[in-house]
Amino acid sequence: MLHNLTGWHALVILAIIILVFGAAKLPALAKSLGQSVRILKDESSDLRAGDETEPHS
Repeated sequence: MLHNLTGWHALVILAIIILVFGAAKLPALAKSLGQSVRILKDESSDLRAGDETEPHS
């Protein structure tokens, strides 16, 4: 689906994102996205650790 994207496509998508969110809000958006990914990784690693320590019956 995304195999045919070129550099021009990426520039157009980036320009649309800047128009929609505004340049001032992009750092806050990136920070919140990074925090969300970090939380997801922490929770998934906690689930894996919990699976390894609990005996299966």
